[in-house]
Amino acid sequence: MTDLKFEASMSEYLPLRDVVFNTLRQAILRGDLKPGERLMEISLANKLGVSRTPVREAIHKLEQEGLVLMIPRRGAEVAQITEKSLRDVLEVRGALEELAVRLACERMTGQALGELNRAAERFEKTLGSSDITSVAEADVAFHDVIYMATDNQRLIALLNNLREQMYRYRVEYLKRGECHAQLLSEHQEIIEAITNKEVERAVAVTCRHIDNQVEAVSDTIRQL
Repeated sequence: MTDLKFEASMSEYLPLRDVVFNTLRQAILRGDLKPGERLMEISLANKLGVSRTPVREAIHKLEQEGLVLMIPRRGAEVAQITEKSLRDVLEVRGALEELAVRLACERMTGQALGELNRAAERFEKTLGSSDITSVAEADVAFHDVIYMATDNQRLIALLNNLREQMYRYRVEYLKRGECHAQLLSEHQEIIEAITNKEVERAVAVTCRHIDNQVEAVSDTIRQL
């Protein structure tokens, strides 16, 4: 198991359980903790200098995100990245995002459109960062503006739950620098379609946006 240590900036402001969660999460997303690697509570607690309780809580949250699997009589291990799980998650995301963008075309206010443009600009600025999770968070923030514009709390809750499950695949996609120009173009097209209330165009671009992600991450998985 790789050496694990807290980031100082992180540990100063968050409860211990969240620091442990973020530390393990980053280790999985970076690949420091490998797919199939067992997560032993006692070993992790000793490495991080904490009790088993925050480690257990962190592992439970990681399981909810789809980053960890609980195996009967074996315990927790880092989940494998598979094409099947990718397609399962993104098929559902595609259906929900299509509904979200349809509603956003009808309901998005001028203020929300301003937020969407600013979110797109922030995402573009993060693309030069070596911190891939900050890029992923900026991408999440862009889509969150669209979700909130639907004014449908049930839909927002479903998309937020799904967001956690697909976070790992989003990170894998964003690691591919050759996809960044395409992403920026798709974000801009989505903004233009929503601004002009072109529902079918917005849906078409959103579906293409997700399909491109499926194909790129599938290609990455095949090379593992």
